Amino acid sequence: MRKLLTIFVGLLIVIPTVAAARPDAARPARPVTVMTYNIHHGAGIDGVLDLERIAKLIEQSDADVIGLQEVDRHWDVRSNWVDQPDWFAKRLKMHYGYAANLDLPPVNPGEPRRQYGTAILSKYPIKDFTNTLLPLYPTGEQRGLAVATVKVRGAELRFANTHLTSNNNAERLEQAQKVVELLGTSKKPTLLVGDLNATPEKPEIKTLTAVLNDTWTEVGVGPGYTIEAGNPTKRIDFQLHSPQLVPTKASVPVTPASDHLPVLASFTLH
Repeated sequence: MRKLLTIFVGLLIVIPTVAAARPDAARPARPVTVMTYNIHHGAGIDGVLDLERIAKLIEQSDADVIGLQEVDRHWDVRSNWVDQPDWFAKRLKMHYGYAANLDLPPVNPGEPRRQYGTAILSKYPIKDFTNTLLPLYPTGEQRGLAVATVKVRGAELRFANTHLTSNNNAERLEQAQKVVELLGTSKKPTLLVGDLNATPEKPEIKTLTAVLNDTWTEVGVGPGYTIEAGNPTKRIDFQLHSPQLVPTKASVPVTPASDHLPVLASFTLH
């Protein structure tokens, strides 16, 4: 009896020690589906402005968190002066954050400011949201890095969305270096999505993939081309992730809703 009691007491001591050594062992893995999409202010390759078909695409994808680029807010007649991030959030019943990288006065006094930038939509609450302007050359267009902290079933996910410059390699490289600096070496699960305007072998992309993993190379099938939408020949839209996220699949849905194709990916968040 004394020998059995000694074994039992020993087990009581060993079990919590193992649990302490593996603090995440009892925590469930959390699936999360993510989309990145340059929506071209809602205009498709057919020239038609149609936010509803973009909303339906997002709905059908069942994405939990979405990074949108080229999003208008009261911009001008090209998007019917619509507050697009607010429209998407209401239509899809999601939380959102908006980053106005261009912020101009209204045409008439008292009207809303004219803005253009990126948006983050989320099924889950957004704890905080910031936008940091990226390096800008004299002839360039202002770009930014939007970062949201999203609570995914009790776990924090740092979700970053950007749109790097399209017409200056040196400027884009500086922007990529600034993104790495801003995201830093935090141990928080991190996703960086966006239209990076460069193909995977370029120095600016390698600057990013030196610290974050390229989801498409891990689980994507085929070339993953995203532009031009009617006949895509280049992969310039990316989802990059930190090690705490394990990708399970990735795809490029075909749609005429923009001049880009979206990238959809699923992860397990540990």
